Amino acid sequence: MDLVFRGRAMMPDGVRTVAVGVQAGRIALVADADAPLVTTTEVLLADDEVLLPGVVDTHVHVNEPGRTEWEGFASATAAAAAGGVTTIIDMPLNSIPPTVDRAALEVKRARAGAVARVDVGFWGGAIPSNLGRLRDLHDAGVFGFKAFLAPSGVDEFPHLSVDELERALAEVASFDGLLIVHAEDPVVLEAHPGRGGRSYPAFVSTRPPEAEAVAVQRVIDGVRRTGARAHILHVSSSAVLPLLARAKADGLRITAETCPHYLTISEEEVPEGGTQFKCCPPIRDAANRDLLWAALLDGTLDCVVTDHSPSTVALKTAGGGDFDAAWGGIAGLQVGFAATWTEAERRGIPLSRVVSWMTASTADLAGLTAKGRLREGADADLVVFAPDETFRVDAASLKHKNPVTAYDGRLLRGVARDTYLRGRPTGGAPHGTLLSRTE
Repeated sequence: MDLVFRGRAMMPDGVRTVAVGVQAGRIALVADADAPLVTTTEVLLADDEVLLPGVVDTHVHVNEPGRTEWEGFASATAAAAAGGVTTIIDMPLNSIPPTVDRAALEVKRARAGAVARVDVGFWGGAIPSNLGRLRDLHDAGVFGFKAFLAPSGVDEFPHLSVDELERALAEVASFDGLLIVHAEDPVVLEAHPGRGGRSYPAFVSTRPPEAEAVAVQRVIDGVRRTGARAHILHVSSSAVLPLLARAKADGLRITAETCPHYLTISEEEVPEGGTQFKCCPPIRDAANRDLLWAALLDGTLDCVVTDHSPSTVALKTAGGGDFDAAWGGIAGLQVGFAATWTEAERRGIPLSRVVSWMTASTADLAGLTAKGRLREGADADLVVFAPDETFRVDAASLKHKNPVTAYDGRLLRGVARDTYLRGRPTGGAPHGTLLSRTE
């Protein structure tokens, strides 16, 4: 073996004390803890540590090229590795150009290839101007196509109309692709305009639950008509949960995610002018948060992803705390797993469930069969995790490019002490691989 870990490990059937042998970047065997394995390097886990499969974060805005001052592949993948994330899939915006054709995808791949500390894949975009040509991007290796049903916030990535959504679903169904959808309805949003100011409840009122519910139902109806596969991004509102549950009961190919900030922060905690908490759809109240947790536990929601969407400090604090003026997005890639585990532990939810939602379930969404599981044959993407160690988040010390996050100052539980990508520590020279759907 090139490397052997001995100690507690999060296996598919729960935590067991084992020996995990790594060879040529893959998990070659899982044996009894005292199995006599020959290796050049052995890692003995401490009593307070458990070996986990690396987190697979399928919703990350890296923003390079074009807005690399917001984040870039070097900083994003360093932050990922520090937080126990070994695979990210990059969103097609807010980079310039957005990933809406093969040429733009190649630009992204060139930027990421030399600096990635974790494995990186890419989503494509579905916008009005590239409908009818999605198959070419699919064949180039993107994992699916992101669409907005309301304005995205950046001019170069326009949203789809009702008719265009139907066209996109029919198109991806023709080659069994995946459409991932930011589901908010523009008509509902237009009926609830913002008036500016530092009040967070006033901002939340501009993105009501109805906006999500109307849009999600539209996606469900389109899936029913076309037979397409669709995924609802960053569910914030419990209003959509009955719709998703019925769609799944009917056998429709639809899945959904939520995010650590919706699971760990409530509207009541957001201070006046606290624009570091602004995101769309917004963080809602504590009762809504409880229902999101229940939906994860019963399978209505499938997975948890960070939706890491950073910006510069100037953009995030624009207007001096005016929620209409500030950029919307939560920077949480490095701390998302710890934040989710912290709240889960408080609720009596075992670590195994959190690991499943953020590793195997996200890997399944993207079709990454060698990721997200600690089993023989899988990539040796592994994290030495101390689940009971606590730390206080200091935005300035995170590896994100800009020192602003909604988690600043929060006391979190769970530290990724060491992260391995294909059996090699991520702290050395970057050795991340660019992933393709065809692999």
